[in-house]
Amino acid sequence: MSDQPLDGAVALVTGASSGIGAATARRLAREGAAVALVARRRDRLREVASGIAAAGGHAVAVEADITEPDRAEGAVQETLDRLGRLDILVNNAGIRLLSSALHTAVEEWDRMVALNVAALLHITHAAVPHLIYAASTSPRQTADVVNVGSAAARAARPSSSVYSLTKSGLSAFSESLRRELLGERVRVSVVEPGAVDTELVDHLNGTTRDAARRQLAGMEALRPEDVADAIGYIVTRERRVAVSQMLVRAGDQTW
Repeated sequence: MSDQPLDGAVALVTGASSGIGAATARRLAREGAAVALVARRRDRLREVASGIAAAGGHAVAVEADITEPDRAEGAVQETLDRLGRLDILVNNAGIRLLSSALHTAVEEWDRMVALNVAALLHITHAAVPHLIYAASTSPRQTADVVNVGSAAARAARPSSSVYSLTKSGLSAFSESLRRELLGERVRVSVVEPGAVDTELVDHLNGTTRDAARRQLAGMEALRPEDVADAIGYIVTRERRVAVSQMLVRAGDQTW
C-alpha cells in the first residue's frame, strides 16, 4: 500500500504554467496525485509536466483558455479522457491588474472578471458532477475544490477595487458552494495568499508595477511553494476534516 495520501487521485490545476499553479501541481504530484495542468501556454505546461515526470510523478498538459465555457468544459473532459477521473480541482488561474478607476481602461477590468470569476465558474460547473462521483467511489471518500483567493478580499486598497471585487466574490461563491456540496462529501476551501513573489507583478503597468516591486522589496514575500503547501495540507486531510478557509500572509506583511 502506498504511503502517499493522494495515491490514485487525479487533480486538475488551472493557471498551472507558472507560479502558485505550477508549485501546487508539483506538490500534489509528490503526494501521489496524477495532475492535469491547465493553462494557455503549452510550452510552459510541458516544462512543468516534464519536471514532475523527472521527479517520479505523472502530469499531462491541457492547453485551454478557460474564459471560454466550451474550452473549460473541454479541459475537464480531456482530464477525464487522459487520467480517468477527477478528485481535486484547484482554481488558481487569475490576473491582478492594479490601477485607479480614473486612470484604468475598462478592458482591464473585463480581463480580471473574465479570468478571476467567469473562468472559475466555467471550470467548476463542468467539474462538480465528476467530483461528486469521485467522492462516492474513492478510498478517500471525499473530493476537493480549492479556490485560490487573496488577502485583498479582506483588505481592499487603492487601485485594487476590481481585483478585490473578484476575490471577495470568489469567497462568497465558495462558501455557498461549500454548503451545497456538504451532503455529497465534496469539500470546498479558499486559500487567501498575501504578498507572493510571482510574475503577476509583471502584468501591471509601469508606474503601478514599480510601486508593487518597491512594496515587495521591503519584505520577504511568500514563495509560490508556501501557498502550494497550504493547498497540499487542505486536500490531504482525512474526510472528517474540512479546512474551509486559510489566510496565508508573509511574515512581514502589515495589511
